[in-house]
Amino acid sequence: MSVRLYIGNLPQNFESKELESLLASVAEGIRFKAVFDRESGACRGFGFANVDNEKLAEALIENLNGHEFNGNNLRVEKSERRDSNSGGGRRGGSGSNSNSQASNRKETKKVVHSDAPVKEAPDPRWAGELSKLKELLANQKTAV
Repeated sequence: MSVRLYIGNLPQNFESKELESLLASVAEGIRFKAVFDRESGACRGFGFANVDNEKLAEALIENLNGHEFNGNNLRVEKSERRDSNSGGGRRGGSGSNSNSQASNRKETKKVVHSDAPVKEAPDPRWAGELSKLKELLANQKTAV
């Protein structure tokens, strides 16, 4: 089973041959692909490596995570695979799993800003007038 690894903190001007030779020093058969910016063509600072088995992936993480490469300390960890229709510009996926994906997501309470006043609280624009009114009412004496 193939394991995909994230390799991050790459310098923008690195040579892929240098990194491939570094990967080959750990084990043979590692396939690496850097991620480049579409507009500038510069490396975005990370890429992905595919290795053939779990033991090889663990060895690569142990040997290269934190390893200095062209002035940067590499970050190597297992990559989390995304679903085919979970975002980005990924090709494929029909979107038929949208209901099942929504139910699998963690439910989180989101804070949504609204300019509408809360029913329990007075309108803050009238706070000064309201405090004056409360003061007048408190000072009034009721005649019985």
